[in-house]
Amino acid sequence: MNASIKPTDLMPQTVEFKLNDQPVKAYEGETILRAAQRHGVDIPHLCYKDGLRPDGNCRACVVEIKGERTLAPSCCRTATAGLEVLVSDRAVKSQKMVLEMLLSDMPDVGYKWNDAASPAAATGDTPGSSCGEPKSSPGASPVAAGDGDRGEAGQHGELSDWASRMGVTVRPELRALRREQPASDVSHPAMAVNLDACIQCNRCVRACREEQVNDVIGYANRGAHSQIVFDLNDEMGNSSCVACGECVQACPTGALMAKSQVGSQVVDKKVDSVCPFCGVGCLLTYNVKDNTIVSVDGRDGPANHNRLCVKGRFGFDYIHNPQRLTMPLIRKPGVPKDPESIGQFNRNAADWSEVFREATWEEALVLAGGKLKELRDTHGKKTLAGFGSAKGSNEEAYLFQKLVRTGFGSNNVDHCTRLCHASSVAALLEGVGSGAVSNQVNDVEHAGLIFVIGSNPTTNHPVAATWMKNAAKRGAKIVLADPRITDIGKHAWRTLQFKPDTDVAMLNALIHTVIEEGLVDEDFIRHRANNYEALKENVKGYSPEAMAPICGIPAETLREVAREFAKSKGSMVLWGMGVSQHVHGTDNARCLIALVTVTGQIGKPGSGLHPLRGQNNVQGASDAGLIPMMYPNYQRVTNKAAHDWFEKFWDTPLDDQPGYTVVEIMGKILADDNDPHKIRGMYIMGENPAMSDPDLNHARHALATLEHLVVQDIFMTETAWLADVVLPATAWPEKTGTVSNTDRMVQLGKQAIDPPGDARADLWIIQEIAKCVDLNWNYQGDHHGVAEVYDEMRQAMHAAINGITWERLERESSVTYPCLTAEDPGEPTVFVDHFDTDDGRVHLVPADIIPANERPDRDYPFVLITGRQLEHWHTGSMTRRATVLDALEPIATASMCGADIQRLSVEAGDVITIASRRGQVTLRVRRDDGTPQGAVFVPFAYYEAAANMMTNPALDPFGKIPEFKYCAVAIHAGGELPVNAGFGVNA
Repeated sequence: MNASIKPTDLMPQTVEFKLNDQPVKAYEGETILRAAQRHGVDIPHLCYKDGLRPDGNCRACVVEIKGERTLAPSCCRTATAGLEVLVSDRAVKSQKMVLEMLLSDMPDVGYKWNDAASPAAATGDTPGSSCGEPKSSPGASPVAAGDGDRGEAGQHGELSDWASRMGVTVRPELRALRREQPASDVSHPAMAVNLDACIQCNRCVRACREEQVNDVIGYANRGAHSQIVFDLNDEMGNSSCVACGECVQACPTGALMAKSQVGSQVVDKKVDSVCPFCGVGCLLTYNVKDNTIVSVDGRDGPANHNRLCVKGRFGFDYIHNPQRLTMPLIRKPGVPKDPESIGQFNRNAADWSEVFREATWEEALVLAGGKLKELRDTHGKKTLAGFGSAKGSNEEAYLFQKLVRTGFGSNNVDHCTRLCHASSVAALLEGVGSGAVSNQVNDVEHAGLIFVIGSNPTTNHPVAATWMKNAAKRGAKIVLADPRITDIGKHAWRTLQFKPDTDVAMLNALIHTVIEEGLVDEDFIRHRANNYEALKENVKGYSPEAMAPICGIPAETLREVAREFAKSKGSMVLWGMGVSQHVHGTDNARCLIALVTVTGQIGKPGSGLHPLRGQNNVQGASDAGLIPMMYPNYQRVTNKAAHDWFEKFWDTPLDDQPGYTVVEIMGKILADDNDPHKIRGMYIMGENPAMSDPDLNHARHALATLEHLVVQDIFMTETAWLADVVLPATAWPEKTGTVSNTDRMVQLGKQAIDPPGDARADLWIIQEIAKCVDLNWNYQGDHHGVAEVYDEMRQAMHAAINGITWERLERESSVTYPCLTAEDPGEPTVFVDHFDTDDGRVHLVPADIIPANERPDRDYPFVLITGRQLEHWHTGSMTRRATVLDALEPIATASMCGADIQRLSVEAGDVITIASRRGQVTLRVRRDDGTPQGAVFVPFAYYEAAANMMTNPALDPFGKIPEFKYCAVAIHAGGELPVNAGFGVNA
């Protein structure tokens, strides 16, 4: 802390006023309502909710203020010094009158919907329709029910609660004047709209427009005709709603409600956890009834502050899908591993019985682990490899990599970070000494300029995108740099739609401008950077004028953005896989490091470098050592001191050479039998390389060639289809453990439900495999065992998380690292005084243009770009088995601009075939004019149109990441769509 700042300077200032004749204190700027709540005085309120701007329109919270004629709404009246506030008889009488009048308009019963309006039937895709757009269901009108979707008849959430607490009942004469009840709207797969219960508090409007900034819900008409509307008074299911559910969470009466909450609202328990999807790491609460999750609420976590997206709020029921693996499976004798069958087998739950048979855990573990041990002992320690998972806990990642290193005997361990941000991490470790972010996402609140490059945050990190949109509304300037103009472009100050593969050209032009125009932070360079002169010399030939024809951005626009980036009070760079998934991905990230360095835009609020993480624990899994060249906390296996420390810590001899990465392992499986490093056996936990690897024909052939493959997962994935033994594991809500999000927050999730059938905890399975390969581990087998593994991991990573004990996590749920002591609150912003390099200075590395490994030509004239969709995630094994998510986006589509669609002589919704030199897929085309001419965007979550059939396995030489974001393809109209597409959820 700065010595000139006293601790008292950081304390919030207070004012003193009287509440019910008692002197109390309020924080400066605090409302009367909040101050009263803190002092134990409950005042009814309906239009106010924590996190939303106070509006004061329901008047249920009025209080009397001495000396004022009218009653004042306490939710939006600031407490000031000397104020005398009374919750008087007059105020209480007014409060009760408001509650009674609102309650008198409520329906006597709730509603339910018939089967045609169920979530599974709420969408469809018919010939000639716009691909994947929500459809209204026929016959979806509500029918009366005795006890409706809001629970017991007459019960309406917060309104009924307050009425009950204050003894309010409705007089018959008010009931007689009840408004005409509007029809319900159940057109949306996830949510029901029953405006007969609407009190027009506007909480849903504020949640949608001001918190999530989706601008879907509005308030239309006047007087008695005023009403809540979606877009231009569309049905919710046909509106532009993105199903974040913020309106449902905000609604105080059940006028907007999740369809999963049909019937009684009484739940058995509420369990706090973490969202299992993207790397934002939203805290949430599972509402559980009869060992089933019935709904999810956002929790006030530091990354989300109650907000969720469609996946976090409505994507939870994949865990209850009937296709869950519940018993160990062993491949039947004589049944070949046919990679061609992956794209053909019917996805009904019983299909595995043609290839596998059920087994006991004892039999399955003896075969799974025994064969791995036999291969190791017969062919050597390099013969085995393991893929861990970024979808599991830190404890699982740590124990898995320890198993491979100490039990298999090599460093052949990796996970999906190799396929998303490996090049970013390589550049960050080289340049600033840490692979994690410098500033947290919501630090954009303090930024003057937000530079989003190679990322589609409204789709991939929706809650993180809300902080960006909030900042833009407050005046921050967003710059979107991407070959595709995505939804965040609506909020952008400038859009740099550069030509695919020209990142380095564009970024060097920005750096050139900063240097040429004297905008360099000379003091920062002098004291905190190395190799600046080499960088300066390298970018001399990259003037905006010279780069404009290459990257497609006008020179003056490049200069304008560079000036604003340098002069802003804080410029923050956030990037995604559009930066990292190239053969020059490491160079792309090196340029971003150079840009923030020359402008001094790092080490302070609202600035710095933030690679947005794609999976819920990709940061934590990497931190825990689930990568082939690093022990936990990024200590290189070739570093003798680190190697010797871990040999002693684990009491086992260790390999001192880096292992093979994900893509390299596939090559080593197909190596000659005489190669001593040929991979013969694999243990894969929660990863699906048969869908996620590039050039899937090659990857699947490699997996099918293995002498022994053990897969541990919750579903029969494409990879499990090629296994010898399949072990049924637990989904995230079925376990207790920690994960680390993109913001460097270690967060605790608690087990909410029991796993199905005989599925077992991943941590238990790893330990059983360890026993089979002669490891003598003695971790406890219950909740305490998780804490025991965490404590060991904390010792291995002591430099980062020493102050984050298990007990602290149980108490606080989320703690930011670096955190060195129990009293340390954690460091949300790092590199304030020094970088984590050997000399404490940033190491600048100049970068030159390296073209993509494969360029378009006459035979393959288009560029393929791959990525995610809002509703689906990773390889689709979870989200496509979630009812609502599958209903919203049920089929595979390819996005192209209108000009290219017309050039192909097709229309939106028609079938096209896309082919590269490696494979082809057939799917429907969707119009997206944000996609540039000459490019096609394909999401990678659909097995029936697997984008990675076409992608290029060429690797970045530093990060060893494949070039997912660029390859040459040909496109033609027509083709044969695969039959039985989907997982049986809504197929």
